[in-house]
Amino acid sequence: MHFDQLDQNPGLRFLFTLAIGVVLIQGLRFGQPVLLPVALAAFLATICLPVMLWLQKNRIPLVVAIPLTVLAMACVFGLLVLVGTQQIPALQGLLQDQGEALVPVIDGWLRDVEARFGLLEAKGIRETVLGLTDISTLASLTTGATTWALSVLSSIFLVFLLLAFALGEAAVFPRKLGVIAGDAVASNERLNAIVNEVQGYLVIKTLVSLATGVLLGLWTWAMGLELPLLLGLIAFFLNYVPTIGSVIASLPALALALIQVDAQGDFQGFDLQLTMIVGLGYLTVNIVLGNWLEPTLTGRRLGLSTLVVVLSLVFWGWLWGPIGAVLSVPLTMVVKIMLENTKDLKWVAVLLDKAPPAEVAAGPGEAA
Repeated sequence: MHFDQLDQNPGLRFLFTLAIGVVLIQGLRFGQPVLLPVALAAFLATICLPVMLWLQKNRIPLVVAIPLTVLAMACVFGLLVLVGTQQIPALQGLLQDQGEALVPVIDGWLRDVEARFGLLEAKGIRETVLGLTDISTLASLTTGATTWALSVLSSIFLVFLLLAFALGEAAVFPRKLGVIAGDAVASNERLNAIVNEVQGYLVIKTLVSLATGVLLGLWTWAMGLELPLLLGLIAFFLNYVPTIGSVIASLPALALALIQVDAQGDFQGFDLQLTMIVGLGYLTVNIVLGNWLEPTLTGRRLGLSTLVVVLSLVFWGWLWGPIGAVLSVPLTMVVKIMLENTKDLKWVAVLLDKAPPAEVAAGPGEAA
């Protein structure tokens, strides 16, 4: 098949592109054991690159700057793993105690509804509702998440090894691409734009996520909730998933604030006031940092459509599991930035954006 025939037949060209997309997706899914550590190492390398460059600027040799950067990242990651493995079982126990204390209360409510309205087969309805609060389900989900996290740790050595080599390659990689591009000015400018935008977005996203985790951890600590450090870590990681991530991150804190249980595990009541205050804190932090500060720092054009955010979460989560879900928006943003700097695919970036560019949205003759 000649490529000129594809140009003359739009339908055939569409089918050919669709087939390539299917093959590419299946290749990404099949290569997950290798590609996922590579993607994670590239993500960490992009974040760590400014640190390594700063060390070099302060006259630290490259052979020393790279191990120092990797060691610093390993220490941070080790601290996060240590805190998570110690406090996740504690959070599981607290939620289980709350669920067990809440079951008699819900059962009493359902019996009152049955007696007052005389619902048919109310017993079956009651069993169904109580089944939704089955503690064994929560325990199995938490255990499954812990098992998955431990399986990820087995590839951490590979991730940090790739990180070290990626940082070493970063010093000469731009010059290699310059040679490939033939030292053309336009090609170099396009390459620099892609690299700078990707690095800028990932660094800003990480800093905003860190600020979100710190503020919400301090907020839950000030409100007297248990495990504020873990709640802050959850907010940090899930902040990489816009909109949905902030909602999911607030659920454990809201549950701990709402359901009050004594030391013996007996239900004490609902604290609606504390729950509203905690929820207001989460809402304020996410609005200020997520909806104002981050778009201001990254620029309006680096936004993604809400539908694209949800679809990217589903797609990357299905493709690469929980880590793919966490990295879904950064990965999609990297693709969008590359499309923006590719002339014949720029229209795809417009579809991924929140709104069309200002000059297009204003229409001809309406631009300032």
